[in-house]
Amino acid sequence: MLEQVLLELRQLNATLAKLVPNPPSPPDLASGRAFRWLGKDHRSPLAPIDPIRTIGLEDLKGIDRQKAALISNTRQFLKGLPANNALLWGARGTGKSSLVQALLNAYGNEGLRIIEVARQDLQDLSDIQTLLKNRPEKFILYCDDLSFEADDAGYKALKAILEGSMTQPPENLLIYATSNRRHLLPEYPEENQKARWIDGELHQGEAVEEKLSLSERFGVWLAFHAFNQEQYLDVVYYWLERLGFKKDFAAARPEALAYALLRGSRSGRVASQFAKDWVGRRQLESQ
Repeated sequence: MLEQVLLELRQLNATLAKLVPNPPSPPDLASGRAFRWLGKDHRSPLAPIDPIRTIGLEDLKGIDRQKAALISNTRQFLKGLPANNALLWGARGTGKSSLVQALLNAYGNEGLRIIEVARQDLQDLSDIQTLLKNRPEKFILYCDDLSFEADDAGYKALKAILEGSMTQPPENLLIYATSNRRHLLPEYPEENQKARWIDGELHQGEAVEEKLSLSERFGVWLAFHAFNQEQYLDVVYYWLERLGFKKDFAAARPEALAYALLRGSRSGRVASQFAKDWVGRRQLESQ
């Protein structure tokens, strides 16, 4: 009889163990410099990113002003000085994401860490803050290609974290976001039509004010624009040389311009893609 009861208890414990989830494992933040947030419901919410892209600050051409501003803000942050959250917005392929990634390669040895957070996981921002607030490292929460619809729950969560909550944010954490949208939300012509002149002052409509209230919470606001032709060609020549092509660049010029025309864009991304195509084809032909 006693053996039967013990057997039933063991079976019950096994059943309960399957029903009750295991507590999440503490993240091993010493295992790398870059991580991806998987969500608070995962047993291990942070996954190390390996290998990390090897782009360097010296590889980013045509964005010297933006690069200098973000480097300065990041160095202030690493030294425990006042620093701001940053929004990098503008044309596609102009180096916004690459600049954030290059910062990690430049300052990882000084304690900088980056955690990628997807738009749909922004509701977990308060949980991420709690997880990181007592760590010795300096963390940038990196939100790439960020944009919202008006009813997006992540929009409200981000707005609250960016100076909208009564809770003091951790001193070891900043948010860097990149976006093609200047104000992170869609903008419609009818919203601007609701602006009014009152006593000689321009007052925006409520919808516009709501959108401005999010982007203005980023203290560093950097615009990235499409390259002109000479800037584009300078970046093409840089990548051709980096990839081992050190002959007459004039031979590549017409094809580089045609490549940009076909893609409908002159940017650092397109320049790098052309250089890989040009050098790769010639190396293949020589084999």
